[in-house]
Amino acid sequence: MDPITEKTLSFFISNSPSWDVILVGAPLGILWSYLCLRFAGYLKLGKGWRTGYTRKVFHFLIFTSVVIIQFLWGTPAVCLFGGMCSLVIFFAIWKGEGNILYEAMAREKDEPHRTYYIIVPYVATLIGGLAVNILFGEMAVVGYLVTGVGDAVGEPVGVRFGKHAYRVPSLASVKSVRSWEGSLAVFAMSVAAIAAAIAILPGLNFTGSSFVLIPLIGLASAGVEAVSPHGWDNATMQIIPSFLVWLVL
Repeated sequence: MDPITEKTLSFFISNSPSWDVILVGAPLGILWSYLCLRFAGYLKLGKGWRTGYTRKVFHFLIFTSVVIIQFLWGTPAVCLFGGMCSLVIFFAIWKGEGNILYEAMAREKDEPHRTYYIIVPYVATLIGGLAVNILFGEMAVVGYLVTGVGDAVGEPVGVRFGKHAYRVPSLASVKSVRSWEGSLAVFAMSVAAIAAAIAILPGLNFTGSSFVLIPLIGLASAGVEAVSPHGWDNATMQIIPSFLVWLVL
């Protein structure tokens, strides 16, 4: 068996939640995920917020929840929460257009592929989350924070203040753009997220070189977000900063 396969199997075996954790955590995970998504939907349908804002509200709430769960109850609880959140997302997709849960995530500008661009970021999040946990252990928290905070800020800033747009790869029928203003916000918040991860992770410490390396990793994170295909930055923005922090810090 090759090392990656062995490491992957070991991860799933060692991080399978116990029945006690499932009995308590599963209903709580479904409830919290549902409330987060419904709140985002309320902001859109009830308060008139743009989808670019509401999907990132849900994004931020889920990723920050993952960080908290990781520190309080460990990776098995994170895996369970991810599964329960998946059920809520699938339920929203099943309900379809017009439903408050679906509308919280589905951008109008992604027509005629609104559902596709709910599924792709979900799959990207799953791939990224598994990859950073299997490959980089506790450094996965770096990816959670950079994606949950840095990436979550970029789109709303771009929607509100973006004046200088650039295209990113996407389906031919969907025009996808990002802005330099949004990318600058991703850089700033990625730096803050990396610094926060160093502050809370026991295996990391601030050193003299940290004050040079943190902005460079933040810049790399913003660059990765800028060039990632539409919908796939949830994977790349977990993997790249986690890898770089694991490598140099």
